[in-house]
Amino acid sequence: MQNQYVMPLAAMCQISKLVQKCARYGTFNENEVEGFLRSIINTSPERPEDVYPDKFAIKTGCRTLIEQLSAGGEKDVEMVKYVGAMMQLERVLSNDSKSLDLLAQKIQQVERQLLHFDICESQVVAALADTYGQVISPLGPKIQVFGKPELLKQTATQQKIRALLLAGIRSAVLWRQLGGKRRQFFFAKKKIVTAAKSYI
Repeated sequence: MQNQYVMPLAAMCQISKLVQKCARYGTFNENEVEGFLRSIINTSPERPEDVYPDKFAIKTGCRTLIEQLSAGGEKDVEMVKYVGAMMQLERVLSNDSKSLDLLAQKIQQVERQLLHFDICESQVVAALADTYGQVISPLGPKIQVFGKPELLKQTATQQKIRALLLAGIRSAVLWRQLGGKRRQFFFAKKKIVTAAKSYI
């Protein structure tokens, strides 16, 4: 199917929304986040659809994407900043072989943990957060997350947000692999919106 890059783009939008919910309200609903966290360890999918088995989450992300790109839609500047930062960090990561090797090692460690724990359990979320901190954070400016200061000070909240941001980077990787380019937001808005509608 053409324009499959819209799927990871919608995923980045939805992940950004989940980051917002976690930062503002401390919400980290297993049903909402599980599929995205699992996408991190799905590094060799046969099809893009295999990365995102939760069709409802992708549909929700597509609706958000359509809203952002449609004239008169309600714009979420904060969410757009998160998506842009994910794309920027992924570009740096893709050109850094040492970071890519370290990321692969870290993902293998998480896979071993999943033999004993579920992906949403605190031990695994902490490992994903540590992966983000060791591999992604050093690559460029830190993503500024907006929310309640008392929540953002909590280690558990920080770990959840970093795990979600790592899932966002995973989607940014797939977005680029499927032909996603930033200039499409300027020259192919209608095409993106049409493709997003086809997934709803």
